[in-house]
Amino acid sequence: MKTYVTKPAEVERKWYVVDATGKILGRLASEIARLLRGKHKPIFQPNVDTGDNVIVINAEKVMLTGVKEETKTYWVASRYAGHSRKIPYRRMKEKHPARIIELAVKGMLPHNALGRKSYHKLHVYSGAEHNHHAQKPEAYEF
Repeated sequence: MKTYVTKPAEVERKWYVVDATGKILGRLASEIARLLRGKHKPIFQPNVDTGDNVIVINAEKVMLTGVKEETKTYWVASRYAGHSRKIPYRRMKEKHPARIIELAVKGMLPHNALGRKSYHKLHVYSGAEHNHHAQKPEAYEF
């Protein structure tokens, strides 16, 4: 038996559309991170980018459980000493609903060059429309 080694040129990438309507944020983000890494493929290797592109629509309709909607905050650095800010979840959802999913998925990807490359394959839209119809994305349900 020989060991199969995945080469980056051999990876076939698909495009998936995920609808965030009524989904729990953490469960949604972990499934998206799995698709971006390529862990759902039999050719997965941790040192090769085997992931697919993911389009997330309806980001403003994502949900949180428990009291997190009142207590969750996002920390924003200004790069000046003492000028960091905390933004509550409700204000973030009003102003930048797509950023909520982006930050959750980014935290679940590896914090290295491969994770940054995987993160660039994520496209989040707050509404139901996206502009990636030419790639012929498939609907992904979980």
